[in-house]
Amino acid sequence: MNKVRKTLPAAIYHIVVCFFGFVMIFPLVWMIMSSFKPTNTIFTTASQLIPETWELQNYVNGWKGFADISFGVFFGNSLFIATVATLGTVLSSSMVAFGFARCRFRGRGLLFVAMLLSMMLPAQVLMIPQYLWYQKLSWIGTYMPMIAPYFFAIQGFFIYLMVNFINGLPKELDEAAKIDGCSYAGIYAKIILPLTVPALITAGIFSFMWRWDDFLSALLYVNKSVMYPVSLALKLFCDPGSTSDFGAMFAMATLSIIPSVLIFIFLQRYLVEGISTSGLKG
Repeated sequence: MNKVRKTLPAAIYHIVVCFFGFVMIFPLVWMIMSSFKPTNTIFTTASQLIPETWELQNYVNGWKGFADISFGVFFGNSLFIATVATLGTVLSSSMVAFGFARCRFRGRGLLFVAMLLSMMLPAQVLMIPQYLWYQKLSWIGTYMPMIAPYFFAIQGFFIYLMVNFINGLPKELDEAAKIDGCSYAGIYAKIILPLTVPALITAGIFSFMWRWDDFLSALLYVNKSVMYPVSLALKLFCDPGSTSDFGAMFAMATLSIIPSVLIFIFLQRYLVEGISTSGLKG
């Protein structure tokens, strides 16, 4: 009887969690299943989750792309943008975080507060000034607005994450390195950077996912279809003035989530370690 009393709350808890988890992922499951249905039956059989007949034609049609541009080109564009921007974000954020965590200089507290305030500023507020600025630099129609800013640590969340992580590292390591004649650059490169790998990977995972899913930036700055990333190319399947190929769109949307899912699966250990350690040491 006591055993039943102990296991019953745990069983109820897991049932409730699984229920809400299924509700949260149901739209995603519905999209994946619909990608295997004929386009003309997707919405007529919307209440039926499992397809009556499984077809791969949507994937064939979707991968053909548009105007002799294969959808693989769009995947390559997204991979290039997300990878380069993520490298810039991780490198620049770690350098700024090292400065906040280990260097003492005048105005350090004010700059840190300004960085925190930038996290609370909606991106839409900066949209028009940034567009005008990039237009003056002749960056419109290129990938520069989607890549270059991230080499200047513009995302305060990653800086805050890494500052907390670095603050948890023993300062005796820095002092020992200084005694051996190591400069601040040497301390950063030889000591801090290798020890902050979990935080760097955590920042890299989030940055890659955000850049991969970024629709608004591509919509604003890219004006050639051959340069479209996946997030923007998916809208080409929807044509309000003609027929829309929702089957192909769902098929390519299903393929577009695979990189993020694989990154999460293989780097989940570092993600959990980076977040939990930063929180505990902060």
